[in-house]
Amino acid sequence: MENKILELTARFEKELAEIRDLAELEDVRVAYLGKKGTVTGLLKGMRELSNEEKKSFGQKVNELKGVVAGKIADKTEELKAKEVEKEIALMPEFDLSVPAQLSRGSYHPITLVQRQCEQIFTSMGFTVEDYAEVVTDYECFEAVNIPKDHPARDMQDTYYLTNGQLLKSQTSAAQNAILRKYKDALVNDGVPIKAIFPGRCFRNEATDNCHENTFFQMEGMMVDKDISISNLIYFMKTMLSEVFQRDIKVRLRPGFFPFVEPGFELDINCLICGGEGCSSCKHSGWLELCPCGMIHPEVLRMGGIDPDEYTGFAFGLGLTRLVMMKYGISDIRDLNSGNLKALAQFTDDEG
Repeated sequence: MENKILELTARFEKELAEIRDLAELEDVRVAYLGKKGTVTGLLKGMRELSNEEKKSFGQKVNELKGVVAGKIADKTEELKAKEVEKEIALMPEFDLSVPAQLSRGSYHPITLVQRQCEQIFTSMGFTVEDYAEVVTDYECFEAVNIPKDHPARDMQDTYYLTNGQLLKSQTSAAQNAILRKYKDALVNDGVPIKAIFPGRCFRNEATDNCHENTFFQMEGMMVDKDISISNLIYFMKTMLSEVFQRDIKVRLRPGFFPFVEPGFELDINCLICGGEGCSSCKHSGWLELCPCGMIHPEVLRMGGIDPDEYTGFAFGLGLTRLVMMKYGISDIRDLNSGNLKALAQFTDDEG
């Protein structure tokens, strides 16, 4: 029986030396170590041996099994390394110092327009503020003159959390915090409050070409002595002319918003249809872009500012709708779709 082990070992060594690829190696592995393999078959002949011989022979067969498995593993690594070398040899030569020709990503169109607006307002002396998306009921409504029983809340059905907080339905939720942040500089040093605060807003409403449940706004405000509607109109027209690089037809019509008095709707002539009427502007030729007005005295008072001494204006610029007008996007839902084919056409104007 021991001669069989020696013969099997010699035959295995010869076959292993002649193997040229992994497929042949697998055949040899199955032939020797498989359930019907020759090494396994040696154990079947142990029935003819005595108990003492079985113990000794079984130990030698197990040793052979370990040797065969180890050499097959080594041969596997050797053949894999040769295959890698062969693939490398077939690869075309290339210069590692040459920059990779990778396709560039691009910023989302809302990001591009937001940054452009930030640059415009920064050049006019405004600071850019950031604010949370999850806010309290006080911040989103009460601090901007919308108490719990006010009917204006019906127009801003938003998403409430189990802890009583909510996803902000308007960037106006930051007004109180911004007023309190800069009121000392205004009162003590005479530095006007001039700030914009862009952000994402949420409302539980049906979607269509010009309405989404998730959208972006840019709130802005200016507070100082003797601020008037003329200041508001100047800053808004300057911003629009810079964004579109041409004169834009706008209209100012009365509008009710609890946090401003008087309040206005600043509409822009629809650039999708040229004012002729389409689904984006509800066939009116105009698109509501910017609710605005003079900050309500009660809002100033809750922000710690005396409304008898100071006045100010506020606006809620619809960034998402501004993007639609700038890039000629007829359906607001495309902006949140994640459709790379639709969004890949936008590139950073700054390079």
